[in-house]
Amino acid sequence: MWAPSFAAPSAPGWRRPAAAGGTFPSCCFGDSNNSGALTDNFGHLRKATSCLNSQPNLLFQVNGLMMLGLAGVHQQINLCNESLMLERLPACGKFFEEMMKKVDSKKWCNLTEFITYYNIFTQCTEREANDASCFWPNPLAESFITGIHKQFFLNCTLDNVHWEDPPDEILIPLILIPVMLTCAMIMLVVWCSKRSDILG
Repeated sequence: MWAPSFAAPSAPGWRRPAAAGGTFPSCCFGDSNNSGALTDNFGHLRKATSCLNSQPNLLFQVNGLMMLGLAGVHQQINLCNESLMLERLPACGKFFEEMMKKVDSKKWCNLTEFITYYNIFTQCTEREANDASCFWPNPLAESFITGIHKQFFLNCTLDNVHWEDPPDEILIPLILIPVMLTCAMIMLVVWCSKRSDILG
């Protein structure tokens, strides 16, 4: 049966890490005559794991180094270069401005006329923020996008529709006509019923 091979690094100058006592126990790295190479079967891998578990100080040091490494990576990821982002965002705005010149200014409030350009502009701001190791959206990017909106869409406000009652000249006939038709239908039904009684 095939089994994966687990080999220690073989780069020049590599040395086996030192433990609290100066070197790792030999049980953790197999035969000392094999340059610290791990054996290629799961039985020896379990043996090495058991060896690490039997050395509390060694296991504590390994866990500590792993946590320090993860903390360093996390700190590097969260380091946002705001100056670089603010330096690159205007290029996105310049591109959008050039594209909007192709659209009639009377149609700037019609999103369907420039949706493609706006989508490219949004992707550009997101890409530049990510290249600067910043999250997107973020307050600085949103402020920049808001400035672009004010430049092109300041007059694109929604008109509030005010509903008003129709004038009395229209409202009164609309009320009286249904009422009069209802009364006429009732009178017709009553007249027809009396007529049938007389003829019967």
